[in-house]
Amino acid sequence: MSELYVVGLGPGGKEFLTGQAMTALEKADVLCGYTVYVDLVSPLFPGKETYTTPMTREIDRCRWALETAQSGRPVAMVCSGDAGVYGMAAPILELAPDYPGVDIEVVPGVTAALSGGSVLGAPLGHDFCVISLSDLLTSWPVIENRLRCAAMGDFAVALYNPASRKRKDHLRRACDILLEHKSGDTVCGWVRNIGREGQEKKVLTLSQLREEELDMFTTVFIGSSTTRQIGGTMVTPRGYDKK
Repeated sequence: MSELYVVGLGPGGKEFLTGQAMTALEKADVLCGYTVYVDLVSPLFPGKETYTTPMTREIDRCRWALETAQSGRPVAMVCSGDAGVYGMAAPILELAPDYPGVDIEVVPGVTAALSGGSVLGAPLGHDFCVISLSDLLTSWPVIENRLRCAAMGDFAVALYNPASRKRKDHLRRACDILLEHKSGDTVCGWVRNIGREGQEKKVLTLSQLREEELDMFTTVFIGSSTTRQIGGTMVTPRGYDKK
C-alpha cells in the first residue's frame, strides 16, 4: 500500500507545523501542491522532488498525486492552514475510489481562523462559524444566505477570502448584510499575512470594517454581541463568570 499524505501547513513557517505534519513531510518522496504553498515548505526539505500547479488546476494536481502514490512513491499534498478547511482533503478523498491501492492520511494543520484569532486575542471564544466570500465555487446568493443566518444566530464569524482584484466589493456587501442584524459598533478585526513577514492586524468596528480595502491574504473576524475590545485585543467571552 502506497501513501498519500494530505498535509495542512498552517501559516507556513516551521514553528506552525505540527509534529505529525513534519513526520509526513519527511516520509514523502515528493511534495505536491499549489506553487505558493510548496515554496513555503520546500526549503525545509532540500533535495525533495516537488510538483506544483497554479490555482484552478486543483483536480489535475490531485490526480497527479494519487497516480504518483499508486506507482509506489509516497507523496505529500500540501495545503495552507488545515487540509480539510477549504483544502485538498475533500477532492483527494472524492477521487480516492479510483485509486484503491493508495492509503490516504489527512494531517491536520492550524487554519487561519485559529492562527489569526490568536493574533487578535480570543475572538472565537464562544460559538463561531467560518464563511468564505469567494464566489468562484459557491454562488453569491448562497454566501449571502449564510452570512444572514450567521448574523441572525449571533455567531462570531471568521471570513476567508474577503476580497481580491475581481471581488473588490464583496467585503462591503458582506458587511451590509451583517449590519441588518448586528450593531455598527460590533467589535471586529483583521489579520494580514498571518505568521509571515509583514504580518499586520487591526481591531475596529463593523461600520469601520465596511470601508476597509483588504485582500486574499487577510482573514477577517466579526464579533458576536458579547465580543469586547480589551487592551487592543478582541475577546468573545465564553461566560465562565456566570457559573
